[in-house]
Amino acid sequence: MKINDSIQKTTGLVTEKVDSGTSKKTQTSSVSGAAATESVTLSPLSSQLQSLEAKIATQTVYDADTVDAIKTAITNGQFQVDSGKVADGLIQSVKDLLTSVKT
Repeated sequence: MKINDSIQKTTGLVTEKVDSGTSKKTQTSSVSGAAATESVTLSPLSSQLQSLEAKIATQTVYDADTVDAIKTAITNGQFQVDSGKVADGLIQSVKDLLTSVKT
């Protein structure tokens, strides 16, 4: 067993073998006397998306103080679960799922 084979099997990668006897056309372009340069221009929407991604990356997803307070309450045995709120939330989630399936 080769190392490459075991890596491909564990990652699910498949490699294609190219028949060396098959001739393929290759395109070559030459620029006489000058180096070929390529440029890419991004749209303003792309720039806006990049700035939004940067803002999101710096923000916290949750309120750390609230999480710490809940952890402390659970540890001390003082955390109270409002079963009515939990039930209402579950019912609303099911309603949302049912309406999204119908549309």
